[in-house]
Amino acid sequence: MKNYKDTIDPDNIPLHVAIIMDGNGRWAEKKKLSRLEGHRKGADIIEPLIDTSVSLGIGVVSLFAFSTENWNRPASEVSGLWELLALFFESKIDIIQEKGVKVVVSGARKRLPAATAGIIDSVISSTKKNRKIVLNFCINYGGRQEILDGVNRWLHKRKEGEVLTEKKMRQQFYVPELPDVDLLIRTSGEYRISNYMLWQLAYAELVFLDVLWPDFTSQHLYRAICEYQKRDRRFGAI
Repeated sequence: MKNYKDTIDPDNIPLHVAIIMDGNGRWAEKKKLSRLEGHRKGADIIEPLIDTSVSLGIGVVSLFAFSTENWNRPASEVSGLWELLALFFESKIDIIQEKGVKVVVSGARKRLPAATAGIIDSVISSTKKNRKIVLNFCINYGGRQEILDGVNRWLHKRKEGEVLTEKKMRQQFYVPELPDVDLLIRTSGEYRISNYMLWQLAYAELVFLDVLWPDFTSQHLYRAICEYQKRDRRFGAI
């Protein structure tokens, strides 16, 4: 693969990179392994991804870890994913702290296993003062659901005659302080956004890579950023 790192403009790095980590199951099937082994291998990619993102100066990385639609998968895979997520946080918390990673979570808390929710809350609390990079795990997340939840929260507390604005709407999101997405990366060769961060992706640049997530390396991130830097981001202007 071409060494894309040498061609990156350090003054044009996306602030917020969102990733749809697709292809764990297909990777496992190709190697005649269980789908859960594919997810386990995919989780191993996160630590080097953090290192590369920090070295580039990326401020926020959002990872689509579990969607609201993933509940439709076999029960054994769903329960295995929750166990794997808990194991990841438990085994990586010291490393996360050392790297200065602030962990936040986007998604609806309903239906989360109690043990998983407890671990998530603990990691969020223990990393809240870290400032090197924000790692946003999207868990039980759906873009439409986030908007619906936000509108309903606003309606519950709105004052008489109050009008909903974009600024007020943003304050109702799962993690209001996150900036809009600059670059969306999806692996596995699929060309869709799958109900992911619909509001935040309004002016994002989309890059689709023909690599399964467990095979994702720093070179793939460099390549996506090089593609991002070729785009003319006009935000509706001329």
